Amino acid sequence: MPRRKGFFTSGAYYHIFNRVIEGEVLFRDRGNYLYCIDLMKRNGSKYRNNVIAYCLMPNHYHFLLEQKSNQPISTFVSVLYNAYVQKVNQLWGRRGPLFRGCFRHVLVEREEYLIHLCRYIHLNPVEAGIVQNPEEWPYSNYLEWINKRSGDLQDPEFIQTYFRSAQDYQGFVLDFDVESKFEKQLSSYLLE
Repeated sequence: MPRRKGFFTSGAYYHIFNRVIEGEVLFRDRGNYLYCIDLMKRNGSKYRNNVIAYCLMPNHYHFLLEQKSNQPISTFVSVLYNAYVQKVNQLWGRRGPLFRGCFRHVLVEREEYLIHLCRYIHLNPVEAGIVQNPEEWPYSNYLEWINKRSGDLQDPEFIQTYFRSAQDYQGFVLDFDVESKFEKQLSSYLLE
């Protein structure tokens, strides 16, 4: 895997994303998704990265991560997806890379974008036409955000900083307006 260019800073938030090579899938079944989520849990705390929001999609992924130490987020993401690709290559009888290249990352420089980016990540399966409601997609932490599933891959303190209740966040997500000024200003943070 090519070396990661860029500098990661402790205390900063990053949108991390990547797509698979054309014609490939990232996850073939529920077991693949659950294996990746397990890797996220094991390695997130090991590398001291705070998972704020995530969504695993059939051909790509999104994370909003906070780097909590001097250990760069790139180490966490590299370890996570190197382990995942090695395992699925073995299971699927395939060889070689699964992703188009190195993951992409965008530093979230404005605090007000954080919650809009969380909404974008959680609405990804809806926007892709896979489900009608983000609650129907089990491979994100949206259900943890709205208190409909317990889990280790979310930050209750972060959520409470921006929303009084789970219902407030749920309303915020479901009231999505693609024409809003924030959605237009978020374009530099999104997967193209």
